[in-house]
Amino acid sequence: MPVDQTSKLIGRLFEANVVGIFMWNLVGAITGANEAFLRMVKYDREDLASGRVRWTDLTPAEWRERDERAIAELKASGAFQPYEKEYFRKDGSRVPILLGGALSEDSGNEGVSVILDLSEQKRAEEGLRQSEERFRLVLENIGALVITTTLEGELDFANQPVLDYFGKTVEQLKGWQTTDVLHPDDLASAMAVWKDSIEKGLSHDVDHRFLRSDGVYRWFHVRGRPQRDADGHIVRWYNLLTDIHARKESEEKLRRSEAELRQILDLVPQVVAVFGPGGERLYANRLGLDDAGLSLEEWRQTPGNFVSSPAFVHPDDRERVARTYSDNARAGGSAFELELRLPKPDGTYRWFLVRFNPLRDEQGQITRWYAAFTDIEDRKRAEDRLRSENVALREEIDKASMFEEIVGTSPALKSVLSRISKVAPSDSTVFITGETGTGKELVARAIHRRSDRASRAFVSVNCGAIPRDLIASELFGHEKGAFTGAAQQRLGRFELANGGTLFLDEVGELPAETQIALLRVLQEHEFERVGGTRPIRADVRVIAATNRDLQAAISTGSFRSDLYYRLHVFPIEIPPLRERTKDIPLLVEYFIHRYARKAGKNITTVDKKTLGLLGSYPWPGNIRELQNVIERSIIVCETDTFSVDESWLSKDTHLPIPRTIQSGAFKVEVEPRSERETIEAALAESRGRVSGPSGAAARLGIPRSSLESRIKALKINKTRFKFG
Repeated sequence: MPVDQTSKLIGRLFEANVVGIFMWNLVGAITGANEAFLRMVKYDREDLASGRVRWTDLTPAEWRERDERAIAELKASGAFQPYEKEYFRKDGSRVPILLGGALSEDSGNEGVSVILDLSEQKRAEEGLRQSEERFRLVLENIGALVITTTLEGELDFANQPVLDYFGKTVEQLKGWQTTDVLHPDDLASAMAVWKDSIEKGLSHDVDHRFLRSDGVYRWFHVRGRPQRDADGHIVRWYNLLTDIHARKESEEKLRRSEAELRQILDLVPQVVAVFGPGGERLYANRLGLDDAGLSLEEWRQTPGNFVSSPAFVHPDDRERVARTYSDNARAGGSAFELELRLPKPDGTYRWFLVRFNPLRDEQGQITRWYAAFTDIEDRKRAEDRLRSENVALREEIDKASMFEEIVGTSPALKSVLSRISKVAPSDSTVFITGETGTGKELVARAIHRRSDRASRAFVSVNCGAIPRDLIASELFGHEKGAFTGAAQQRLGRFELANGGTLFLDEVGELPAETQIALLRVLQEHEFERVGGTRPIRADVRVIAATNRDLQAAISTGSFRSDLYYRLHVFPIEIPPLRERTKDIPLLVEYFIHRYARKAGKNITTVDKKTLGLLGSYPWPGNIRELQNVIERSIIVCETDTFSVDESWLSKDTHLPIPRTIQSGAFKVEVEPRSERETIEAALAESRGRVSGPSGAAARLGIPRSSLESRIKALKINKTRFKFG
């Protein structure tokens, strides 16, 4: 290109101010400069014209040696290669520049230089340097091992934790072999993963054991990610190795613990299962799987959840089980239990008691239901058997004893039943009177069954059947050593009946000292055992009964009037059988059925004559006598028609009338009854007993020996009165 054309181009570049241009001489003066140069050093034209701006003064001291090398190069070749340096600005600050220049061809002392402002570049480089420094600090303190490799697999970077772990330098690591650091058991899987990642260009995540410098293998999670260029080609692999050894050890401990727990659960003689929050089947022990005839996977994959699947719960239990499970889940997931039937492999069902307990997370949400299944098939069968036996036993009891059921529809009996219904719900003391054999204990039991105490004990005491010396101990109990023969403490009938009902039959036979103790119980609701000093509270309802005239006993001083009025709160008088003849056919039918069944006989009809005979007989022994006559007739009956031997019913039987007794002699007003009838009536009242305060001799007011003599002379069989 011609010189003049080149000069024009340089002039245009000078004026365009694209780059800084200034002219200089070797002695340090600046002879000219464009605006771009002046802006870089923050000087103006006046400074330039005055000669105050010299390129040697713009150069900091540390760059002067470099300038000298450039001048030497300039003198030798007429130009110098661009290099980086700094210039002072007018305000004293520095500006980084790239400087290049050449000598003028016309003069060996003058030249021109071109400079580029490197401020932006330097700021970018500094930012990059700081970023790299931060990245380096992160890599060194990340707590993980970071390795980068080339596409060919050559190591090109490893952070300090890598060097510390393997105990090698980067150069030493570049020559490593995979087999040198990987656990032998992990080598094959590692190579397969890396090969697949390289071939497909995919990221990989895998766990391996690496050999530490001290010879110990530790578990690491290796995460490999590829770096791609603009064209999408992989140029580098980044690998992050995170130490997971503690986690692996915990997992192994947990695995062993779970294995031990499963082994224990498999040996437990009880079905154990784990369900999800919605009833999803998660786990069952060996016994449970054996009972279901399934493997664990088959059990898990059976359609439906535990509470809804038809494969697991008896159809009759399914709705109840689902409702119970749902109600407890909605109620907050509290522990609960239920009984249900589960199928066996052979298609049969067995009863189980299932106890559900929830497991919650930190937020209180249920994550698991743990269930323990207890086989209660034997218990259920026993309950069913016992229930059936109880029903049969109750039926048998109802028919085996007249004292468990009141039979009759006569007005006289209905009046008694009405009074029973009224007094039963209260806690009042009841006083039952009536002739012997009318069923006073039956009425007492009926009152107890209809009271609030029906679920507690009913204790019956025949006061006339207990010796006078033992009656107090029988009622109130005694302490050890209270009397001869009291070898240990004994609870009395009041304590045994606590919370329930105590029936005192023949209460008129109580001796005076026992009457006082009974009065205290009724008044103060407490008593003391014989030989004891500590009062005992008595929560007992008392029902008393007698066939004696206690008003007459009060007159003679044998019964306390205050006790009588304490007992006589709610009197019930039971009518004798002769006043309720309407009930005799029902009673006859009842007793025939009962004793015929007991004897294994089939009685289908009742002889009309017999029925008329039974209806017209006055029954001085009342229902007990009727019961005995029918039982005796059933024993001797040989056909299906029931009949009674007429001789068993005395035609000249008369009812008791007031008697006048002369002490010391056997003189009894017997109008219109005979001596025999009077003695038999007394024996019937005392149930065949001659001696004792309630015996026939006392009732007749004659010595026991005299009565025994008359019984023998009249050939009276007193034993037949013991049971009727």
